[in-house]
Amino acid sequence: MPLTETQIKALKPGEKARKAADEKGLYLLVQPGGGKLWRLKYRVDGKEKLLALGAYPDVSLKMARERRDEARRLLADGIDPSEQRKAEAKARAEASGNTFEKIAREWHTKMLPTWVEGTANNTLRRMEISIFPVIGHKPMADLGAPELLSTIRRIEASGKLETAHRALQICGQVFRYAVATGRAERDPTGDLRGALPPARKKHRPAITTPPEVGALLRSIEVFKGTLIVHSALMLSPLVFVRPGELRKAEWAEIDLEKGEWNIPAERMKGWVRKGITTPHLVPLAPQAVAILRNLHPLTGRGVYVFAGRDPKQPMSNAAVNAGLRRMGYDTKTEMTGHGFRAMARTILHEELGVDREVIEHQLAHAVPDALGTAYNRTKFIKDRRRMMDLWADYLGRLKAGAEVVELPGRGVA
Repeated sequence: MPLTETQIKALKPGEKARKAADEKGLYLLVQPGGGKLWRLKYRVDGKEKLLALGAYPDVSLKMARERRDEARRLLADGIDPSEQRKAEAKARAEASGNTFEKIAREWHTKMLPTWVEGTANNTLRRMEISIFPVIGHKPMADLGAPELLSTIRRIEASGKLETAHRALQICGQVFRYAVATGRAERDPTGDLRGALPPARKKHRPAITTPPEVGALLRSIEVFKGTLIVHSALMLSPLVFVRPGELRKAEWAEIDLEKGEWNIPAERMKGWVRKGITTPHLVPLAPQAVAILRNLHPLTGRGVYVFAGRDPKQPMSNAAVNAGLRRMGYDTKTEMTGHGFRAMARTILHEELGVDREVIEHQLAHAVPDALGTAYNRTKFIKDRRRMMDLWADYLGRLKAGAEVVELPGRGVA
C-alpha cells in the first residue's frame, strides 16, 4: 500500500534503520536518530542502484513522488538518473568555477605581455571597480545581454559615459576569450551595439602655436625642480614620445655617440599585439644628447634615465604633468606631457612643411608601407634625422624669442 502523510508522521525510529515502502521503488528510510530519508531503488543493466531524493519533511511525499517519476522518465529514455545527477553537479561546479571574474583575470594575465604597464593596470582597475562587484561572481555561461547592459548602465548613470564604453569593450574581449576557450557560447556585447549614447572624443590639451610654445620652453628652462624632472621636461618636446615611453627610458637603450634611442617594441603602445617586434628608433638631436649627458652623472649608473625616488624604479607617471602644473599650466585644459606629441605633429607640418608620413613614422604610429609592413624602423630615417635636428633648432629659436620664418614648400630640407 502507498504511504500517506499520516503514516509517515507516525513512523518512529528503532534501534536499526528500517524502510517504509511507498511504490514503484520509492521508500522512506527511517534512521535510528530520527531522520527520514527518501530513497529510490532501481535497476540499470541488471544492477540494483539507489538514488537519494532528499529528507522528509523538507521533501514532502508529493515532492518525493515527483522526483521518483522524473527519474523513471530518464530510465525510460535510457539515462541513468544517478549519472545524470553527477553530470549536472559537475556542470554546476564548472559553471561556478568559471565566473566572469575568474575568466577575466585569466584573460588579463594572458594579455599582459602585449600591453604597456599603464594599459594593464587601467584595464584591471576598471574591472575591479565597475564590473566585478556586479557580475564578477556570476557564471560566464549565465550572463547575457540584459545583465551586461544593466552593469554598463550603472557606469553610465554615474556620469562616466566614456568609461562605460571602455568597460563594454573590455567585457567583449573577455567574452570572446571565453568563447575561444570553450566556456561561453557567444559574445553578447554585439547585441548592445547602439545601446549607449556615443561618447564624445576627448582630445588631450596641447599648445600648438609658436608664440605659446616659446613661452612654455622658457618656463621649462627656469623650472625649479629636481634635475631628473627638469631633464624630462626639457627632453619631452625634443623627442615627443609618449610619456610612459619617456619615463621608462633606460640607459642601455641610448647611444649618445650615435645620437640614437631604441625603444623596445614591448614598451610601445599596442605594438606586440599588432605583431611589431622591432624597436622604435628615435634620432637624438645634439640638444637632446646634451641634456642626457648632463643627467648621466646622476643616474647613469642605474637602469633608468629618469629614476624615481627608488633608483630601481622609473620616476612617477605623474611627474611631468606635476611639473607643468608647478609652472602654472592647467593639465586639463592647456598642456599635458602627451601634448608634446600634438605640438610637434602640428607645427612640423604646418610651420616647417614636413611631410605627414615622415612625422607619423616618427610618432611611432603603425602606418603600413607598400609591402604591408605595419612599421619599418628605418623608413625615412635620413628624413627623420634631419627633421629632428630641424625641430630642435626651431624650438631653440622659439625659446630665445627670435623671429621664426615659415619654410616654403613641403618635405624636409
